[in-house]
Amino acid sequence: MTRAARRESGMVTAEIAVALPALVLVLTLGLGAVTAMTDQLRCVDAARTGARLLARGEDVGQVRRQVAEQAPADARIALDVGAESVRVEVSADLPRVLAGLGVGARPRGVAHAVPEEPS
Repeated sequence: MTRAARRESGMVTAEIAVALPALVLVLTLGLGAVTAMTDQLRCVDAARTGARLLARGEDVGQVRRQVAEQAPADARIALDVGAESVRVEVSADLPRVLAGLGVGARPRGVAHAVPEEPS
């Protein structure tokens, strides 16, 4: 083995030791972003379902249960039933990775509907 080969024999290990934490960080942030976007879509879908059910005149308790089934775990659900309109808001917390970095946007869905007239 030559001198140059002996000097460079530990270089790959050192490069991996430096690159591996950066790779883990990028992967963790990417997975956190995908989770946040999935929660956003679930909030929007749950809010739309709730508004549609309330507009049809369904029971508020039953609507809340159905919205909770579609929403992310531990989501906050607000139902507002009025004579002229119904409003459903579903919001969830960000993944801890993104919240720890100070990301301010939270997954949230809001839907409005006009109540149907009884037939």
